[in-house]
Amino acid sequence: MAGVTRIVLGGFGNVGQQIAARVASGQADTLQIVAIAARDTARAAQNAAKFGLDVPIISAVDAPLYDAILVECATYDGFRDVVEPTLRAGGHVLAVSVGALAVNLDLIDIAAETGATLQIAGGTLPGLDIIRAAAEDEIASVTLTSHINPASFAHESYIHDNGIDLAPAAKGPVPVFEGSAREAAGHFPRHFNVAVTLGLVGIGLDRTQVRIMADGTLPGARHTIRVEASSVSLEMTSQNYPSPQNNRTSMVVALSILAALRRETATLKIGS
Repeated sequence: MAGVTRIVLGGFGNVGQQIAARVASGQADTLQIVAIAARDTARAAQNAAKFGLDVPIISAVDAPLYDAILVECATYDGFRDVVEPTLRAGGHVLAVSVGALAVNLDLIDIAAETGATLQIAGGTLPGLDIIRAAAEDEIASVTLTSHINPASFAHESYIHDNGIDLAPAAKGPVPVFEGSAREAAGHFPRHFNVAVTLGLVGIGLDRTQVRIMADGTLPGARHTIRVEASSVSLEMTSQNYPSPQNNRTSMVVALSILAALRRETATLKIGS
């Protein structure tokens, strides 16, 4: 099919199903889902049928056989198992669960060795293009301040181990964490893909500073990025809204994947 991007969905939870819904409705007519990689094949097949998808349900090990972009939309725990076979085969991976890269940085080396492409869908953060441009010269500092609904990480061990009371967050921001992007990803691995993305695009995981606030007064996650560089000084804020299907996931996550994939066949490409 000319002008169509073939994809394998690496995971079929909330984000994967949002993508499938867009394809099934014709809103993403430049995409063709050719297979779904899932651990629970029976459940994935049942969910695929809801969208009229009649495609193979496969293991991630077999994804390289389909000559398609692997769209990783699995979980932190399943990230490596999903993406490694395609990277070792020299394929193209579009990753969502980027927080897992903080403890799997060797996957970047594997991609370099095999000629694979490891692409991060960065549409959930503002200003990544301008930070990439600033990184061509010198960046002095990058700080991310994130306001997160307390329900999203109420059960994380870091909260309990540090005796943080989240109850006041119902009325306003409560400080939860301050440290490096690497530390943030380590303590909140399922929630801070954004910290790892920002660290990788700019000055690294250890120099990128992260502040986390629990805040139950907002409709979704709010991220503010501050950058001081030789070429630019900037501050940007994004207010993300939760997915109707799962309020722990921002609606823009699936849309950022679709936007990234749409560029594959676009004749006009905007962004560095």
